[in-house]
Amino acid sequence: MLASIAHLLPQNIRMLLSELPANVQANLEEIRVRESRPLEISWEDRYAFISERGQMMNQESQAYKPNRQDCQTLLEMLTNHSLYTFEEELRRGYITVSGGHRVGLAGRTILDQGHVKQIRDVSSFNIRIAREIRGVGQDILPYLVDPSRGNIHHTLIISPPQQGKTTLLRDLARLISRGEWGHRNADLSGKKVGIVDERSELAASVKGVPRFDLGPRTDVLDGCPKAEGMMMMIRSMSPEVLIVDEIGRSEDAIAIHEAVHTGIRVLASAHGASYEDVRRRPVLKQLMEEGVFMKYVILQRRKGAPASYRILDHQGKATQ
Repeated sequence: MLASIAHLLPQNIRMLLSELPANVQANLEEIRVRESRPLEISWEDRYAFISERGQMMNQESQAYKPNRQDCQTLLEMLTNHSLYTFEEELRRGYITVSGGHRVGLAGRTILDQGHVKQIRDVSSFNIRIAREIRGVGQDILPYLVDPSRGNIHHTLIISPPQQGKTTLLRDLARLISRGEWGHRNADLSGKKVGIVDERSELAASVKGVPRFDLGPRTDVLDGCPKAEGMMMMIRSMSPEVLIVDEIGRSEDAIAIHEAVHTGIRVLASAHGASYEDVRRRPVLKQLMEEGVFMKYVILQRRKGAPASYRILDHQGKATQ
């Protein structure tokens, strides 16, 4: 996966990472570039610092420490040498680049009437490498099927960051769009799927065209705020299934209610370590208490073990 992001890295950092073992390069999840602090990578739930010779190590004292020029060059590459064009992304603290890779940013913030206007003097970058893994939703989708309605149940996928929510949503969109249900009682065709891809991660669209395989009956609204995008999809594209990543704001809940009341099935995700954890978030708690979601998928990944999942019903009781 290093090859998909290498062209955006400063040359010296790119050269160091090219010395990594092939299996590490193929499974990279994050590259963290911090000015005057150790260059760090993570893969398969492990992490290491990188030395000035491209060797992995646990000791930070001998690690390569990116300098100011490294950080400035990286920011210029990420913004295609036009910071002004990416002003909104800088304000939100991340940039999404071609391929669906998201780069988190930290540094000195500029405030306007108490709100963040943008980030300047960017000194930390978290390059999160997107990957397409076909088939990860095959075992889960049968539990989400609602044969009586000829569709899926309203479903919320829950997990902490970097546990595979976006990858799973992407594959479920593909399977639902193709009609690959994997359910013995689901003699269903593919559904019209609408994706609101606010961070350009799900579809990795370039000039509005998805680069990941989302199935033949999927429409994507790229780079649009979730709540507004859901309403636009409902009005203009008549989806049968609406997919959205990382909900949690009050306006998201309003749009989800609108979709539910018009007969559209909602498949969404949210950050959280557990069902109980998500119930502590006011907006999600309200949706859960109202019984909007009939199924919950809890993703878990423990160090050294394959990813696992649990399926809960609308009351939070295990069904699988």
